[in-house]
Amino acid sequence: MKAELNELITRTGSGTPCGALMRHYWQPVALVDEFNPALDPRMDQRPVKAVRLLGQDLVLFKDASGAWGLLDRDCPHRGADLSFGRAEGDGLRCPFHGWKFDVNGKCLQTPAEPAGSKLCERVQQRSYPVVERSGVVFAWMGDVGTTPPPFPAFDCFTAPGTHTFAFRGLWNCNWLQAFEVGIDPAHPSFLHVFFEDEALQADQGKQYGRQFRGASAGDADGERWPMTRIMREFNQPEISFEATPAGMRLTTLRQMNERLTHVRVTHSIFPHTFVIPLCEHMTITQMHVPVDDTHTYWYSIFTSFTSPVDKVQMRNQRLRANPLPDYLPVSGRHNGWGFNPQEQLSQTYLGMGEDDINVHDQWAVESMGAIADRTREHLGTTDKVIMANRRVLIQAIETVQAGGVPPGVADAAQAAGMTGPDTVDGIAPADAWSSWWQDTVKAKREGAPWPGK
Repeated sequence: MKAELNELITRTGSGTPCGALMRHYWQPVALVDEFNPALDPRMDQRPVKAVRLLGQDLVLFKDASGAWGLLDRDCPHRGADLSFGRAEGDGLRCPFHGWKFDVNGKCLQTPAEPAGSKLCERVQQRSYPVVERSGVVFAWMGDVGTTPPPFPAFDCFTAPGTHTFAFRGLWNCNWLQAFEVGIDPAHPSFLHVFFEDEALQADQGKQYGRQFRGASAGDADGERWPMTRIMREFNQPEISFEATPAGMRLTTLRQMNERLTHVRVTHSIFPHTFVIPLCEHMTITQMHVPVDDTHTYWYSIFTSFTSPVDKVQMRNQRLRANPLPDYLPVSGRHNGWGFNPQEQLSQTYLGMGEDDINVHDQWAVESMGAIADRTREHLGTTDKVIMANRRVLIQAIETVQAGGVPPGVADAAQAAGMTGPDTVDGIAPADAWSSWWQDTVKAKREGAPWPGK
């Protein structure tokens, strides 16, 4: 890839072509949990947070009625930082000269001005629409006067709150390399390989970071194999993909023998989301939002198709690796991502622990550098999905530059009708894997206890 093309697809700040594309999509800006006084006592008296999104400095706050406000962080008076503002119930007041703004950016007071001053009526701080979905606060960063598209009816947004859980963490790298690791079907057979198998886990939703320690289900003679063994022994997958209204459906086959094939169906949702199975009854919808060009927050929404999720347990498990208040990772370049050379010889392919495979992905994307130099890549056959996604990304940027509507959930005419998507991870009859996976997801949906699945 030429250097100028790599710049085109990685830079997302205001005024950049890829940044203009990103601003056609709803972007996650915070977790609702971040404003929960039980988790962060500071929020009890002052529900205000400085945030950064697409290279822009913003302030997110809640007023006394529970309404969200997302404003540019620099006060329109003299540019002081509004994230240090006084939360006064009906708005946020800048401590510099007392100017006050409500959640919509309307100036409520300019107290130092002379009596009868109309200055306040002429001041409007830039505000951004925000909505809550499944424990995540989403922001619309489009141009003033533009209308955001409706949210798609994906499972992660239509399941009840009892059956979803949201979390996030920071990676110190560009958004695109963070996203590309998730749509790479070949890497689990190397990066996440364990040399020893464990007893099959019945409920992997309770096993944080141990996605490939669970069982892979199948109806072929009732066989169940540890995912660790499948990933380790069958490392030359057959990868295919097809376009969908939201992005791409990826199918990865690992032929186990003449009778059995391991099938994994996942989805890429343009521009930076993937949906994968965690286990037989739970999916992960993971978004990769650019903080700026060298930092990315991943947001994961876990969706259960059976019993309600244990939010306390899932949160506590994950906070050990990405603690409050900003969910910064404990592991990273500063400590070699926890690398243990002895473990690499005897336990895992990578040598960075068995309990949290997110660290494996973190190492892969952060070790590339803040922005991966794609001029030095040598892509192979297993990178076909990566190449296809980059082509779509470049075309979408060109569409926006020409004044058009980019693909997927940015298209208001189609977004609300997008549902699912269906995922599966299991062992199927080799001669009937296609019908097997469709029957499997149909049964999962029919058995789900919540409507609209």
